[in-house]
This record gives sequence, C-alpha cells and structure tokens, in this order.
Amino acid sequence: MFKKGTKLYSIFNNKCPKCHEGEFFEHKLTYNPGKVTKLHENCPKCNLKYMMEPSFFYGAMYVNYGITVAVSVATFVIAAIFFSLTLLQSFAAIVIVLLILAPINMRLARIIWINMFVSYKTEVTSNKK
Repeated sequence: MFKKGTKLYSIFNNKCPKCHEGEFFEHKLTYNPGKVTKLHENCPKCNLKYMMEPSFFYGAMYVNYGITVAVSVATFVIAAIFFSLTLLQSFAAIVIVLLILAPINMRLARIIWINMFVSYKTEVTSNKK
C-alpha cells in the first residue's frame, strides 16, 4: 500500500525507520502489558539503536495524547450524530474505544516518534556480526 522509503511504510508496517527491513517491535500486536511496547535493542538488519538516548520514548507520550484526542473526538461525533447517543452514553463509548485501542495507540505513538528523528537510507550496510 505504501512504498518502501516513505515514513508511512515504516509506521504502518512496524519497520525500522532507517532501513525499512528490520522489525521495530519484538512481538506482534498483543494486549499483554509486558509485551505491547517491547522493542528490539537495535534493528536486526542495520543495527540502528532504537533507544537513542535515555528516556527517548517519553516524547511519544505527546504523540499518544494527540492520537487519543483525535480518536475521542471521532468517537464522540460518530456516537452523537450517527447513533444519537446521549452525552453519558457517548462518554462511555469513548472510554470503551480508547481501552480497546490503547495498545495500538501506544505502538503507533512510538513508531511515529522515532520516524520524526530518523530518515530512510537507501544504502544501509549491515553492522550485525
């Protein structure tokens, strides 16, 4: 769907932002709290260090906040306009949707955050021994 070499390719395929080959997360999407945001230390293909500095992914909280606000507004509009729910019912719908999408939002926020700082390199040599 997205061409290799674009940030969207890396984001939606959970690939390394530098080589677009290696997996970013250790596990596929799961609701296990211990595994949901578990990253590889380095890219398995190009050896890019994912945790560039201590607490690097704290900035992803701001991205997660933006995603959460967008999902909340969209859920409210859909609940109020299409389903004619009351304010309390719309609030309940928002909470349910956010709980269901929490692991996806956390993973998405992290991969968007690292893609803001790392660009795709067409000629990446493998440093892996």
